[in-house]
Amino acid sequence: MPKKKSKSGAAPKRGAGPKMKRGLPAHRVPEDQQLAAALERQDTAAVAFALRNDWVVMPLLPGSGPDQIRVFRAEGAEKFMLLLFSAPERYVEMVPQEPAHRFLAYDGPTLRDFLEQNIEGLEAVWFDLAGPHSMQANPQDVLDALRLDVDAVAGDTDAAGDADN
Repeated sequence: MPKKKSKSGAAPKRGAGPKMKRGLPAHRVPEDQQLAAALERQDTAAVAFALRNDWVVMPLLPGSGPDQIRVFRAEGAEKFMLLLFSAPERYVEMVPQEPAHRFLAYDGPTLRDFLEQNIEGLEAVWFDLAGPHSMQANPQDVLDALRLDVDAVAGDTDAAGDADN
């Protein structure tokens, strides 16, 4: 069965294994990763930029079943929280007791597709919840930030078309 691709045409990158030993390829997680740096500065504009232009770690449900994004629900809450991480190590810090930490690396278009399909069931998006520089955002705000690139490209195309007329 073919793997589901995002609207951008790119399949999510897959990583798995105990303690993230087989996670994101080293060339995909630079030492000065954009999202981690933005979170350290608590800079919401830089976080939005990083989400559009870099990768984010999306936890998967534990077990050997099909890949499903792991979301969390606070006790008594009706909706879920989506937890995103700047690096595999941040995910491990949140759930160190688990024997394996499965995850996918999502780029901006893939994260946007996920949010568009699941936003009604989400109450919050948390970044690097285990710290040291965690941030929380409204899911719609994250989706709006991810849509900026699409809107900007569409606007550039429209403006070029108007100039020709």
